[in-house]
Amino acid sequence: MDALLIALLGCLLGEIGDKGQLLALALATRFQRDRAIVAGIAVAAIANAAIGAAAGAFVAPMLGSDARLLFLALALIFLAIAILWPVKRPDPLANWRLGPFLTTTLGLFILGFGDGAQFLILGIATRTADPVLAATGGAIGIIAATVPVVLLRDRLFKMFPLRAIRLGGGASMLLIGLSVAVSALHLV
Repeated sequence: MDALLIALLGCLLGEIGDKGQLLALALATRFQRDRAIVAGIAVAAIANAAIGAAAGAFVAPMLGSDARLLFLALALIFLAIAILWPVKRPDPLANWRLGPFLTTTLGLFILGFGDGAQFLILGIATRTADPVLAATGGAIGIIAATVPVVLLRDRLFKMFPLRAIRLGGGASMLLIGLSVAVSALHLV
């Protein structure tokens, strides 16, 4: 259950105000087909989460307990850096003529491949040896962060102080990651 909750909260926090939300907003505005965009978001999130979890399940048996914990710490620190890093607007994929579902699915899949959320899912799956819950939580977190942008459009960005959320979330993830690293290295 820890894998589910940590992945859900970490991925939710990591996606708020990030490129995935901005791309989903651009595609929702362009296509005006919310159901197709939401379906594309779900497929891309599930695919990226599954890849991260599968990689974690593959790596976990090769590492000892402390190494798995250190791997999770690095994933948390990497996510913190990704959250704190300034976000640039992604390419709105205006030249892609695949329709709303495929454009959203492929665009968000490519954008999320190797991103902080996927690396966090990998780290959680490695540490907990429960890749299904890590993937499920991560996918739910990504979907929960991205779908409201499609439904509310620009109003969502006006409703919440995204800068403060990102700064607070990034600082929190960094502190958690550092404390996990200290524990993995037996420094305390």
